[in-house]
Amino acid sequence: MRLIVTGFNRTRTLLLLLLLAATAYAHAASIRKASPRKVGLDAERLEEVDAAIGEAVGKGQIPGAVVAIVRHGRLAYLKAFGNRQTYPAEKPMTTDVIFDLASCSKPVSTAMSALILYDRGMLDLDSPVSRYLPGFDDKNGSIKVAHLMTHTSGLPAYAPVEKLSEKYGSPSPQGLLEHICHVRRDFTAGADFQYSCLNYITLQYIVERISGQSLRQFAHDNIFRPLGMRHTDYLPGENDRKKWAGKIAPTTLDKDGNLLCGKVHDPLARVMNGGISGNAGLFSTAEDLAVICAMLQSGGSWGGKRILEEKTARLMRSVPGFASRFGRTYGWDISSPYASCNGTLLSRETYGHTGFTGTSIVIDPVNDCSVILLTNSVHPDEKRKGIVKLRKEISDIVASALIW
Repeated sequence: MRLIVTGFNRTRTLLLLLLLAATAYAHAASIRKASPRKVGLDAERLEEVDAAIGEAVGKGQIPGAVVAIVRHGRLAYLKAFGNRQTYPAEKPMTTDVIFDLASCSKPVSTAMSALILYDRGMLDLDSPVSRYLPGFDDKNGSIKVAHLMTHTSGLPAYAPVEKLSEKYGSPSPQGLLEHICHVRRDFTAGADFQYSCLNYITLQYIVERISGQSLRQFAHDNIFRPLGMRHTDYLPGENDRKKWAGKIAPTTLDKDGNLLCGKVHDPLARVMNGGISGNAGLFSTAEDLAVICAMLQSGGSWGGKRILEEKTARLMRSVPGFASRFGRTYGWDISSPYASCNGTLLSRETYGHTGFTGTSIVIDPVNDCSVILLTNSVHPDEKRKGIVKLRKEISDIVASALIW
């Protein structure tokens, strides 16, 4: 009898621990909401955000959008506009819609994963790439990990997907790695700036080589799960279709005329890397990304979970000396030609990133204010225009709404 009771108690204890863990996971990502006024934002001025997004939807520049504003660790604004899908039928946008983040995957997942390894002493940013990828052509060891992160390595901007697919088959991460290792460099490392997807795919392979995990698993275990980001993942719905079904914003039509929904838009990520890629492939929601912004603004920790050391969180918003001419941080953008999403009215220390599908994240550390704009402006094709101007306009409206 005693054995039965003991077994029962153990089972009950285990179930209780599992319940507590599940509850912690469910609530870790919750970011408290507050009225704009309570966090120093002018609610009436923020109505201009509604007007600007409404006008963009009305003009057909975007099918719809979700906008989130985070200030002082609170979600002060979260609204959905228009439709998440217009073809072949209209489906309304909601605030919990999941978007293909495109290149916003670079800072949120790839760069952060690399910096976590840096914190643990497993990755040296000033070491040659060839130290971690022995097949990487670089006789003098001049291309450093830091060059990858700041887009100053000299690697080409992209790669010929069809040719690589014919040569190696698809998906073929190993074939893509071989191409990157031997492809002709466009300039000497550190001499110039060129935004390159190959930089972050190379960084992905470094993270995977060091950690022994896929980028997907490493980011999940060390970023998304600790922060309770339950709707942030690569290959969404692969393991739990019910959780993701009907919530993903589609992007464009593929070459066969099929609507991409839950499959990454970027061809290199989709065709060669099988959906898990350092340059693109992450899917997420505005509320999950609000947690990322709050975590970075609080020095690398959130909800009792430390993701980055405080000094490392500062690295993400600081341009290193060797890249001072180019305005890129370890993962983000302060003043390169791609930084227009930051607007002109937020502080000069504002950093951000954009994604080709229409996404953007902007963080102003001085004013402790973040702006998340998620759209699928490439739906149902890539002919829509105006997203670049809209990003800047939204950032400037939010800046003008700052009271204190």
